[in-house]
Amino acid sequence: MSRLTLLRDAIALAAALLAPSAEAETWPNRPITMVVPYAAGGTADPVGRVLAAGLSQALGQQVIVENVGGAGGMAGTNRVAKAAPDGYQFVFGSVGSLAQSQTLYKHPLYKTLSDFAPVALVAEQPILLVARKDLPAGDLQGFIAYTRTNQSRMQYGSPGFGSGNYFGCLLLTIAMGVQVTHVPYRGGALAMQDLIAGRTDFQCPNDVLAKPLIESGSIKGIAVLSGTRSKALPDLATAREQGLEDLDVSNWFALALPKATPPAIVAKLNEATRAALDSPAVQEQMHKIGGAVVAPDRRSPEYLAKFFASEIERWGAIIKANGLTAD
Repeated sequence: MSRLTLLRDAIALAAALLAPSAEAETWPNRPITMVVPYAAGGTADPVGRVLAAGLSQALGQQVIVENVGGAGGMAGTNRVAKAAPDGYQFVFGSVGSLAQSQTLYKHPLYKTLSDFAPVALVAEQPILLVARKDLPAGDLQGFIAYTRTNQSRMQYGSPGFGSGNYFGCLLLTIAMGVQVTHVPYRGGALAMQDLIAGRTDFQCPNDVLAKPLIESGSIKGIAVLSGTRSKALPDLATAREQGLEDLDVSNWFALALPKATPPAIVAKLNEATRAALDSPAVQEQMHKIGGAVVAPDRRSPEYLAKFFASEIERWGAIIKANGLTAD
């Protein structure tokens, strides 16, 4: 082999080794796509759009929100799992798409713990119990009594089987000792439209979607299903306060990149996320839509990796104990 050939091969190898580092140094130099794996107008969408605006400011490049719904959030999440690990596509996932899906589905489209590079836990939201405005119950005990009597003809809606909101209502019905028909929709907004129209009886959305409708009288707020009251609806009592002491259901949102994304890009996106979450403008908008920004010590990629594992284990036990499964 000639010296010229050896030199050429050495240069090619050096270029290959340095390429990821050079790419990370210049990232981002064009717009980035944030995949929200749920329909536009649903519960995750407003939180994702507020964060995207903050990230655009912090990164100096536009972060474009793309809604890719389907399969309980798995369709859009899977697209990111299979995307090029170059930092230009990441997922704004939730407890449903990144934790509950791993046990609920017999063959999940991806493995959260091995197919993604965790970036940051972003926000948490209380899950509410809301009812059609003419349902004859004004508090949780009244709702329980009414449901136990009328469960055979009642229905509850959700953005789809396997969504975080579906699990909220499911755990509620288990805690109440009733069986109510579930009606899945292709997004939280569609489910809410039928509740407003009185075609379903109740729903368990995040307070993002429910707050203005409760305040306008379009639907009735019954209880907060999370452990603490909603900052957006401070006068609405929790289920624990109203007698269901063991019920604690909330939703969370996190950012993840495809596996094998260069660590420098993960670090840059994490840094931008921290800056966005510390922005007074982002915090104000999050407060308006009911999102609680997580504390700074819970925003690291290392924390999120451990959080994913613990949430998958926690929800896996609940799903298995109740015999839930989906193809």
